[in-house]
Amino acid sequence: MSLPLAQTVKGDTASERLQALGLELPELDGNAYFVHHRAVGESIHISGQLPFKDGVLLGQGIVGKDVELEAAMELARHAALNCLAAAVQAVGDLDRVRIVQMLVFVASPPDFALQSQIANAASELLIEVLGENGRHARTAIGAAGLPLNTPVEIQMVVTSV
Repeated sequence: MSLPLAQTVKGDTASERLQALGLELPELDGNAYFVHHRAVGESIHISGQLPFKDGVLLGQGIVGKDVELEAAMELARHAALNCLAAAVQAVGDLDRVRIVQMLVFVASPPDFALQSQIANAASELLIEVLGENGRHARTAIGAAGLPLNTPVEIQMVVTSV
């Protein structure tokens, strides 16, 4: 069994660590067809988030064909950041967010086998910001296509601590 990823970002709170990374939580646009989060008992289900920034989708295409691995990893980090924004909407404070499960969907050809590396980039961001509360169960899935031709979509289940 491998050792868990070390917490390397300095800061006493999740908000301080986010700031130390030079990041801030985005404002999520409303949608007439779905909500960004829904609580069911203790669990909060976060809708699939795309790598939008300021209303602009940061990338399009198929990973391993149109989109390089490193670019897809950055897109996954941004989609995870959007998930964190939805989680904060639900619980009110970044320090109260605990990630339970993350599902990472990667638009990729059938012979592409690096979905887990793209998911690792999102997992790393969660651990950098949330520490132990960022560790989670995870699934990385290859898909023939995703909404708006995005390379990455991330869905989460979180809880409040």
